[in-house]
Amino acid sequence: MKKILIAGNWKMHKTPSESINFVRNLLERMGNYEDREVLVCPPYTSLYPVSDIVKNTPLLLGAQNVFYEEKGAFTGEISPLMLKDIGVEFVICGHSERRNIFGEIDELINKKIKKVVEHGMKPIFCLGEKLEEREKGETFEVIKRQLEKGLSEFKEIEKLTIAYEPVWAIGTGKNATPEQAEEVHIFIRKWIKENYGEDAANDIRILYGGSVKPENIDDLIKEENIDGVLVGGASLDVDKFLRIIEYTSMTRPGLDKREK
Repeated sequence: MKKILIAGNWKMHKTPSESINFVRNLLERMGNYEDREVLVCPPYTSLYPVSDIVKNTPLLLGAQNVFYEEKGAFTGEISPLMLKDIGVEFVICGHSERRNIFGEIDELINKKIKKVVEHGMKPIFCLGEKLEEREKGETFEVIKRQLEKGLSEFKEIEKLTIAYEPVWAIGTGKNATPEQAEEVHIFIRKWIKENYGEDAANDIRILYGGSVKPENIDDLIKEENIDGVLVGGASLDVDKFLRIIEYTSMTRPGLDKREK
């Protein structure tokens, strides 16, 4: 059974002590769900203390970034060995902020994805178009290029999660309509089918990320091809994040069909 994934990306928020308090509060209040998984991605400084708290709990641990070498003279970077050793299970690769603020290119993201899998973790591969690209009608062209380059010579598709995050909807208060998001998710799934086969297309989880909040989670998650969400600002507030985690499961009419 493919489970929905609710992932919280904290970005550069929360000190280690704040992270510990947040996770303890979240675990006290959240359930152990059969049809969905919950993931938190704290900043690097909080990963180790949080990893100890989430052991043997329903809460999964992810990192926001990684370097593609195991060790070496790479000042300021964190290796996949370091993440694996403290129990990290998922790693975000290619987030729009890494692309647009720090200049990460598709070829670099491709290296990170492969290295994450090599060390037994699961990459969350982010992609999406900028506002000017959408306005020019280039959305699918951009997504196709990011898929082709980001997944070049990548074989282990079953270990991958994809997150579609329209850049124009991240931290802006705007969000793609469920129909707009679904349209791109369909395109991504079709590309996976053409390049990896029908089983891979059915099994892969494709998340939506872009101003996800309690007010729009039910409408987003009901779309047949949206398999979860990558949450930014709303994942920093326990009440808001819990409401997103506890979306109304009755809004998933297409889920059973895809699981067969």
